[in-house]
Amino acid sequence: MSNPSLLILPGDGIGPEVMAEVTRIIDWYGARRDMPFDVTTDLVGGSAYDAHGSPLSDDTMAKAQAVDAVLLGAVGGPKYDDLEFCDKPERGLLRLRKEMDLFANLRPAQCFDALADFSSLKKEVVSGLDIMIVRELTSGIYFGEPRGIFEENGERVGINTQRYTTTEIDRVARAAFELARRRGNKVCSMEKANVMESGILWREVVTAVHAESYADVELSHMYADAGAMQLCRNPKQFDVIVTDNLFGDILSDAAAMLTGSLGMLPSASLGAPMVNGRPKAMYEPVHGSAPDIAGQGKANPIACILSFAMALRYSFDQGAEADRLERAVETVLADGARTPDLMGPDGGTPFSTTQMGNAILAALDASL
Repeated sequence: MSNPSLLILPGDGIGPEVMAEVTRIIDWYGARRDMPFDVTTDLVGGSAYDAHGSPLSDDTMAKAQAVDAVLLGAVGGPKYDDLEFCDKPERGLLRLRKEMDLFANLRPAQCFDALADFSSLKKEVVSGLDIMIVRELTSGIYFGEPRGIFEENGERVGINTQRYTTTEIDRVARAAFELARRRGNKVCSMEKANVMESGILWREVVTAVHAESYADVELSHMYADAGAMQLCRNPKQFDVIVTDNLFGDILSDAAAMLTGSLGMLPSASLGAPMVNGRPKAMYEPVHGSAPDIAGQGKANPIACILSFAMALRYSFDQGAEADRLERAVETVLADGARTPDLMGPDGGTPFSTTQMGNAILAALDASL
């Protein structure tokens, strides 16, 4: 059998720096765990625009379709603010999601014990937090038609369309229920059925899928605005949250900050199974490109490293090795390793991006 294949797209800003640490860990698995990967590296976002005049070339898109999984760093930056909308770095990311049909975005929000004091909420509210937000990723208001800026009655009008089909809701609901069965067996579906027809359809379809195939999983419904409030009030009441593209974007960023830093949060975007049984998949940190600290060695690589752990779990069926990597991260945090974004009021000397990678590699060595 051939080695599993990865396409690495470091992207812009701090993307190359954090991805360099992931590459070292990929190499460690090949050398120390007899798990070699066939790795290809290419461009996306602003770096792709600089090289090709497009945020994602057709050749790179073809590579993404052919590999077992894509690892992406981050895209964007003020350098590209004045580009035409179709050329902005984020369009490359959206094209990957859409053409790979990565309909289920998994965003865990886990609060490591060593970082419970870093949350803006009280320690007792977030300590032990472990929730998963499943965001529908390829439809909804970000992709619906009609869309654009038009002239109407002598003034400009911006239009975006919230649109969902039964099939689109059905498949992301099933992804959420399947995940819940491997976790706490609870799903909360969030929408705005009180004011949006798409929300009414969303609730109806999720309820029908539950009754048909997942009656063993506890299901609840909540309006998305109430869900945002409850995430801040009592986040540990949730296990798996499933929601649409727009609300998922907002709620997952809110949940991320419960953990203390965006630099800690990974994500997985999954699609339908390929011929080899593995899902179409892309893994990326939740954080952005942070151009203000790019090249300074200040970036926290943990979110990107944990994204690779998600790849081990969901693309390569290596749950035990994913656990090993996550435990290594937990160990270095418990030992006091901190990048600048995790520094507390007591001060101290922060770890550089590379030093954090060194510490995690050392913890992996110690785990053998």
